[in-house]
This record gives sequence, C-alpha cells and structure tokens, in this order.
Amino acid sequence: MPEARVRGQAPWLVKYVINPLMLLTGGVPTLTVRGRRSGKGYRTPINVVELNGVRYLTSPRGETTWSRNLRATGEAWLKMGGQERRYRAAEVAPEDRSPIIAAYLARWGKQTHGDFERLPDPMDHPTFRLEVAD
Repeated sequence: MPEARVRGQAPWLVKYVINPLMLLTGGVPTLTVRGRRSGKGYRTPINVVELNGVRYLTSPRGETTWSRNLRATGEAWLKMGGQERRYRAAEVAPEDRSPIIAAYLARWGKQTHGDFERLPDPMDHPTFRLEVAD
C-alpha cells in the first residue's frame, strides 16, 4: 500500500491576509489552476525556480490544493511580469527533485526554510516541470 502524502496548508495569516494582498498587487508570480472537481480557476501566489533554463514549481508545504489540482489537470497559467502564459505541467519523480529543491531553497529558502525543516523528504514536496503550451 503506498504511503500517504503529507498534506499542507498555509498558515491562517498567509492564506487570508498575505496571499490575497499579493494577488491584488500583482507583484508576484501567480499560478492559476483549474479545480480537479469543479473546473473553476483558482489563483495562488507562487515561487518559481529556474534551473538550466527550465521553470519548476515546488510545493514547500507538501500536498496542497494547487499541487493536487495541477497533478490532476496537467495544465496551468502562470502570470509573471504582467504576462500570462499557459503551461503543461509534468510532475518530477521524487528521486529527481533534489537539485530542483536545492535551487528552490537557494532562491526562496528565507521564506520557506521552516516548511522544508518540517518536511525534509523530497517525496513530501510535489514538484512540477513547466513547458509552454501556447
């Protein structure tokens, strides 16, 4: 029987205050993913990491709503620098995540180090490779 993946949720302040403010200002990358059940678009501020010219998304909090939706739908829209593009997403195998997570921590570790200390196994951090779809 496969192990249950760790499910993560943003702290209340992040979910209900910080993220909505970041979405309003538009100053951070924003991921839009269709709900796996509803089909409705859900937006969330996200940290993007580039490694060898490829964009990746990593979920520092483990299994989140956006990561489950992205896994199910395989496509997303990413708005960066005022431009939005559609991407196909492929989940990276856990054994291939270490260099991506290292690059993520080098770039975003000050914001997310606590999440990676709480969940040190790469298996706990869904990671997706993005390829431009349009």
